[in-house]
Amino acid sequence: MAVSPPVCDFGAAWHDFALPTGDGQVVTLANVAGARGTLVMFICNHCPYVRAILDRILRDAHDLMDQGIGVVAISANDAETYPQDGPAEMARLASDAGFRFPYLYDSTQQIARAYGAECTPDFFGYNSAGQLQYRGRLDASGRNPAPDDARRELYEAMVMIAETGAGPRDQVASMGCSIKWKADQE
Repeated sequence: MAVSPPVCDFGAAWHDFALPTGDGQVVTLANVAGARGTLVMFICNHCPYVRAILDRILRDAHDLMDQGIGVVAISANDAETYPQDGPAEMARLASDAGFRFPYLYDSTQQIARAYGAECTPDFFGYNSAGQLQYRGRLDASGRNPAPDDARRELYEAMVMIAETGAGPRDQVASMGCSIKWKADQE
């Protein structure tokens, strides 16, 4: 079922975490925070929305990292119900796709809940002070192939945040699959 998260709660604080990568290395927010801002993405392996835009997520994330913006991806889906979203498959995807940023697993789903993540993909863009400035979509194409001239909304917003500390006031929410919550946490 497609879900759209709420619009940006400007100035909301980020949430600290210490989560493992698919291969068990623990990464903290301090390890990934960028000097010019930080992008926290909630994604997963199986979601057709994520799969359709993964190449553009990687392009934009890597370009942002090259500009001093920290990037991290987190999967919070219930791996018992969705084993393709479990740590081993996450590590495989990160390696095969060439992620240059950590891809972390939130097995308790506490971090996803703290951030208020609702779908995959769900993007949270923070300024260097850890204040939320972007909670929008990657671009207008959704699950469709992007035209060559598609505006890079997430990328442009994060560059603006890096340069000014503030994000654009007009943002369009992301859309994706709902996070697969554990039965005891719904």
